[in-house]
Amino acid sequence: MFVCLCNGITSHEVAAVVDRGAATTKEVASACGAGADCGRCRRTVRAIIESRGAGRETTSAGPHRN
Repeated sequence: MFVCLCNGITSHEVAAVVDRGAATTKEVASACGAGADCGRCRRTVRAIIESRGAGRETTSAGPHRN
């Protein structure tokens, strides 16, 4: 499924970037371009980050928010 129409980035590409260590929408945008232009896909990018378990802190403060 396409996540970022501006740059033609799929959910698989975003997931791969997250699996390699991107934990914020800015890091994903820098790595693959998703969310770098208009920003409409950032909510979806954030959901992929959260579903892959990236960007979560292990403290009692709870998950890291972007």
